[in-house]
Amino acid sequence: MSAEKIIGDWKKKSFKNIYWLEGEEDYYIDMVIDYAEHKILDEAEAGFNLTVFYGKDTDWATVVNACKRYPMFAERQVVILKEAQQMKELDKLESYIEKPLTSTIFVVSHKTKTLDKRGRLYKLLKNSAEIFTAEKIKDYKLQEWIGDYVRGQGYKINAKAISLLDEHIGNDLNRIVNEIDKLALNLKGKKDITEDDIEKFIGISKEYNVFELQAAIAKKDLAKAIKIIQYFESNPKAGPIQMVLPALYASFSKVYTIFGMKDKSEAALKPHFYFNSVAVKNALESANNFGYNGIEKILLLLHQYNLKGVGVGDTGTSDASLMREMVVKMIECDK
Repeated sequence: MSAEKIIGDWKKKSFKNIYWLEGEEDYYIDMVIDYAEHKILDEAEAGFNLTVFYGKDTDWATVVNACKRYPMFAERQVVILKEAQQMKELDKLESYIEKPLTSTIFVVSHKTKTLDKRGRLYKLLKNSAEIFTAEKIKDYKLQEWIGDYVRGQGYKINAKAISLLDEHIGNDLNRIVNEIDKLALNLKGKKDITEDDIEKFIGISKEYNVFELQAAIAKKDLAKAIKIIQYFESNPKAGPIQMVLPALYASFSKVYTIFGMKDKSEAALKPHFYFNSVAVKNALESANNFGYNGIEKILLLLHQYNLKGVGVGDTGTSDASLMREMVVKMIECDK
C-alpha cells in the first residue's frame, strides 16, 4: 500500500487499528504522519484524543497505556509514535499489537531501517497492522519524480530546470519538495518553471553547475570547465566535490552504456536519459569525442579522485585543485 492510498482511505474514514511506517525515505513517512497528526481528528476532537510521542523521550509502557485509553467525546483516538527506532525495548509493544483497542488508531514512524521479518514483532504486525515500507527512490527515477511532483502541483517544468534540481539537491525528496514549494510562492501566477526561476528563487546557477560542467567536459571545453570549477571554489555550497564526483560518475556511466547499444539514435537514447534532449546530446557528444576507451579512462579517473577527495592517497589538496587537476586529465583522454 502506498502513502497516498493510506491517506486516501483515511479521507474516506476507513481506518485500521495500527499503521507501521518504516524505511529509508522520510518524505512519504512524514506525509502520512503529518496527515495523521493534523487531519484525522478535527480540532475539537484532537484536544482530548490526540497523543504524540517521540521514541527517544518515551518508553513502551507509556505508549501502550495511551493506546489502551478510550476516546473522550469522539468515536476514536489517535496515538502517534515518532522516531520509534530510537525507543528502547521496542519489542515490548508486542503485547498491544497482538490485541489492539478498536477505538485507537496507532500510527508508528520507524525511520532509516526496516524490522527483521523473522522477528515476532514483524510477524504480529503483518497479521494485525498496515505495514508501509518507504523505499528510497532510485537515482535514475529522480528526474521523473521531480517532473511528476511539479505537474501534480499544477505547474510545468522544462528538462534543464529538472536537471538542475536533480544535480544540485540529489536524492532528498523533502528538500526537493521544500524548494519547489518555496519556488511556487514566488512565481505569482506563472505556471511554467524554467532554469531562470531555479537560479533566481532557489539560488542554483543555470550557468555554473554540475550539469554544465559535464557538458563542458563532453565538448572538451577546458576553459569553460575551469571557469565552472572556479565558481565552485568561490561558492563552496554550489559544487562540493562530494556532490560533483558522484554526479559526473552517474552521467559518464550512462554514456558508457551507449557503446553496448545497437541503436544509438537520439530517439533510442531518450528513455535512458529521462527524455531529456539536452542530456542525450551531451551524452552523444561525449561518446563521439572520447570513444569507448576515453570514457573508460574518465570513469577510472573519477574513481581515483573520489578516493583522493576523502583523503586516500592525498592529504591537504583543496577540493577545487583536485577537480581542476582531474578535469584537465579527463579532457586529455582520447579514443
